[in-house]
Amino acid sequence: MSVPLALLGLLEREPSHGYDLKRDYDTFFGRGKPLPFGQVYSTLGRLSRDGKVTAGQSEPGDGPDRKRYAITPLGTQEVEAWLSEPVAAEPYLQTVLFTKVVLALMLGRDAAGYLDLQRATHLRRMREFTQIKRTGSLTDALLADHGMFHLEADLRWIDVTQARLGALAAMVREA
Repeated sequence: MSVPLALLGLLEREPSHGYDLKRDYDTFFGRGKPLPFGQVYSTLGRLSRDGKVTAGQSEPGDGPDRKRYAITPLGTQEVEAWLSEPVAAEPYLQTVLFTKVVLALMLGRDAAGYLDLQRATHLRRMREFTQIKRTGSLTDALLADHGMFHLEADLRWIDVTQARLGALAAMVREA
């Protein structure tokens, strides 16, 4: 997730205070990893320095004085360019799962046991996502679906790798 671009997008919607940006970011994008206030303000400082946002005059509030930030035309151009680019297709051909299996085989360790442990970990996470889908909002359900689909693909890969483990072990020994 690109925090600066997400904040720019929120600012394109409407000028906002840092507190409001954090709240909106956490509501839509911060599931399981809320954005720290310090990161909000340091990011806004960099965006301001780079001419992508402007900070209004300090305004009195319920606490310390607050500034309302607004996106500039340069910031709007950056959001437009980012939204028009497709996200890189994942996964890549180098994965931690594959690396661990090959290294386990190279080192004479239990690759099948590792795959079983990984399968159990994925299934446990899928149960967590299922609970989120049952009790969460539409945003939660969509994010849980995304996570579950990735886990399902990993589980299929684990099954295929488990079935081919003997051949992979032979290849690794020959190398």
